[in-house]
Amino acid sequence: MSYCAEIISVGTEILLGNIVNTDARDISQMLSELGINVYYQTVVGDNPERLKKAVEIAKGRADIIITTGGLGPTCDDLTKQTLIEAFNKETYFDAEAERIMLDYFKKRGKPVTENNYQQVYLPVGCVPFENTCGTAPGCAFEADGKYVLMLPGPPRECVTMMKVSGIPYLKSLSDSEIYSHNIHIFGLGESNVGDKLYDMMMELSNPTLAPYAKDGECYLRVTAKGKSQEECEKLMEPVIAEVRRRLGDVVYSVDVETLEETAFLLMRDRGLTLSAAESCTGGLLAKRITDIPGASAVFRGGAVTYATDTKASLLGVDSQVLKNEGPVCSTVAVQMAEGVRQRFGSDIGVGITGIAGPDTDEFGAAVGTVFVAMSVDGKVFCRHLTLGSDRERIRTAAVHNAFDMIRRYLTGLEVE
Repeated sequence: MSYCAEIISVGTEILLGNIVNTDARDISQMLSELGINVYYQTVVGDNPERLKKAVEIAKGRADIIITTGGLGPTCDDLTKQTLIEAFNKETYFDAEAERIMLDYFKKRGKPVTENNYQQVYLPVGCVPFENTCGTAPGCAFEADGKYVLMLPGPPRECVTMMKVSGIPYLKSLSDSEIYSHNIHIFGLGESNVGDKLYDMMMELSNPTLAPYAKDGECYLRVTAKGKSQEECEKLMEPVIAEVRRRLGDVVYSVDVETLEETAFLLMRDRGLTLSAAESCTGGLLAKRITDIPGASAVFRGGAVTYATDTKASLLGVDSQVLKNEGPVCSTVAVQMAEGVRQRFGSDIGVGITGIAGPDTDEFGAAVGTVFVAMSVDGKVFCRHLTLGSDRERIRTAAVHNAFDMIRRYLTGLEVE
């Protein structure tokens, strides 16, 4: 059976725009990987009547209803009670949930106020979900032919509970196994990818093939349903191979989520080190690679030489080149890459210089002009990029290109 779900996010702060509703996004992604369709997402304020109406609507169009928020101890935490009334459920006092809650407070040396106990009253017949990051337990139950999951609102609590308890519960509803792989692509836009694979996406039913956009790149999700993981893998294998054949070297990984992690793994496995000199990206490359656990095995350091004179004083860029050609040119990018590699004693040096806006520079370099250079094994490479006028997109795309150059060089592909 193929299920469809609706996510109801509860919280006036979401409606007012005070917080971003990341819960619905994260849950939708997880449901997609389970082969569960999400046709509707609803946001309701902390009002029991409006929430009850939203639940009634969801009952008419979804097999699975997932709520987030409104499970806490305060007077505006009304989700659980509203759903209990909507599905005519009774409650019971869950002693195990109480024990976990009391232990949570004890470990933190905080007193337990009386209102916290409303959190451990759960619907009769439910499957309790332990909250390992907070005090409010969640749960799941079946009623009126629907499956209902109640999750807490804070993103860390919500996502953790969904992964630990929600997904196993949903998997138990079917005797089929669902597995997927993500094929990550850089250098070809979503529309071009869709055009090259249109016939496959239209013809395939199991596994399915669907494109998704990411910031500065895109990916394809291959999803198969079968009686076992082995059966699913056999179904997906030829599809992944055909995608690789059609798209070629713009496919940078299967299931490695980012370009920086792909480059990191290649460098780590070869015992190579990296350093970076950044101008217009302001340290974004260093930030992205040091977000990866274990980055110290690869990344030796970086220099943000934002001002023109620091490119000369810190990296040894030729001052005459800076004076005659300006800071945004291929020569400067290459000298930045070589200078930072030598200064930090790394195997690979990256130099990035460009104009992120809002104005052109005095040498006429337009906004969006970026040069990304790499120095390695006595060779230098440089890409001249034209990246439009959006400041964040320029910075992100420049860093993506740097990591793409590294992964291409280390896998024997054309770099420039």
